[in-house]
Amino acid sequence: MKFTLLSFVGLATTTVAGYVGTNGSDQLTVKTSTGTYTGLIDPKFPKTRQFRSIAFAEPPVRSRRWLPPQKLPLSNEHHYSYKLPPSCPQFVSKIPSLLSEYFAEGALINNGNQNHTSGLVGAATSEDCLYLAVWTPAKATVDSKLPVLFFMTGGGFTTGGVNIPYQLPMDWVERSQSHLVVTINYRVNMFGFPNARGLSDQNLGILDQRAALEWVRDNIARFGGDATKITQWGQSAGAMTADAHAHAFYDDPIANAYFLQSGTIFSGAAVADTAYSNFTFVARHFGCESDDGVAELDCMRRVPFTQIENFVGQYGDSGEAPALSFIAVVDERIVFSDYEARARAGKVARRPTILSTTANEASSLVPFPVDNPTAGSSQPLILAIELATFVCPTYTSTVERNLLGIPVFRYQHAGTYPNLNPFTWLGAYHGSDIPMNFGTYDLVKGLGNATAFEVQVSRAMQAHILAFANDPYHGPQKIGWKPLNASDPHGGELIRFGADGKVVQYVEGIQVDGVCQGVGEYDPFP
Repeated sequence: MKFTLLSFVGLATTTVAGYVGTNGSDQLTVKTSTGTYTGLIDPKFPKTRQFRSIAFAEPPVRSRRWLPPQKLPLSNEHHYSYKLPPSCPQFVSKIPSLLSEYFAEGALINNGNQNHTSGLVGAATSEDCLYLAVWTPAKATVDSKLPVLFFMTGGGFTTGGVNIPYQLPMDWVERSQSHLVVTINYRVNMFGFPNARGLSDQNLGILDQRAALEWVRDNIARFGGDATKITQWGQSAGAMTADAHAHAFYDDPIANAYFLQSGTIFSGAAVADTAYSNFTFVARHFGCESDDGVAELDCMRRVPFTQIENFVGQYGDSGEAPALSFIAVVDERIVFSDYEARARAGKVARRPTILSTTANEASSLVPFPVDNPTAGSSQPLILAIELATFVCPTYTSTVERNLLGIPVFRYQHAGTYPNLNPFTWLGAYHGSDIPMNFGTYDLVKGLGNATAFEVQVSRAMQAHILAFANDPYHGPQKIGWKPLNASDPHGGELIRFGADGKVVQYVEGIQVDGVCQGVGEYDPFP
């Protein structure tokens, strides 16, 4: 089935007491610059150390609400890092979605004793949320110098966090024993992107990410990682913000490489609202509206975060107008209005980059047809969003980096599997590649069992990611994955995973990107 672009261009706590590494030292305790942390080994993953909750900044509470993250002081204080951290404040919508209906146990944040359509602030959320988690081979030492995947969750700038089962990498680290994974919380929605008068910094969630990345740079060697081999990896909104880092911190990126999964800075999720209308609308509800931005903020800092989340979330669920939105804001320091001009000036981190998409991204992003799910949503609408938000922005980002001589490795996930695809019209939807990357594809039961083919595709995707993370300049080529040059007459070459019963295919880039150049059609079901 093909479509023409037409006019649409544009855990429970588990410990193994007294575990001793082979060198005779307690490998479960690691001293960092901001404290000493004791992790755990789950018997299900006996070769993997888990440090599930490590603070990377001061809690952004009370007077620090809506301020940039503040660094932690040097400390020798001891912490037990056994439990995954609470997610940052966010609302759990009552409106059914594909994820809440079929994949809540894997794809959504832990919601405590509430269900995933509660219509309330998340039960396991807190303003004291600036924590990261580290997964590392059990025997890794400071001499191991393993590559580090630094993962930033997606969630449309409104949800997300460390404690999402599909994004827990124990199985991957257990099997590979050759890399570390770090996942992080960062502030989202009104708490991460307030766009409020009286603030000089609006993109607080992105600054949280930077603070976490700086902490990892300074401390990851103590867990067995190599601070010079950090791949900054984000999915969806996390990918957009990872790309924002590549442009805002181009002269000091920290990251050695980037992995932008289903999103780039050209995907369009940023606003330039100089009226601060959304924040003031919420402030008015709580009796805090003021022409004095500082006074408005001080008043809002006294309102419990749960009340703010419930008001904003329930207002959104009601469908009332005007709609409220709290996402990245153009500030010309972290998020910019003219990325083409910045690229022309060379203001992009010169680091190898993976750019990836799924074949039918938007099928899981349009309103879910609860009353008749087998019939599906409007495929023309899905296609329009697919091209405008994912396919063509990814092509634009490829061209941008090609012109600067930055190696770009491209892949498309096009696989469908019984346990991840309740309906054929979904295809390879947005986020369907997350459990494939992390090896958590068989976590949610009820739709079907993981297939041998699915396992093969997942492991092939992991192998390609690790080849890149270990050596982003030469590693992919060693397994046949070449950089894509969009100026090639056939659009270069990219990998397609999981389509047509084939684990890996090499296809011409024009098969995916051509429609963005007015050539051919785009096939969401290759």
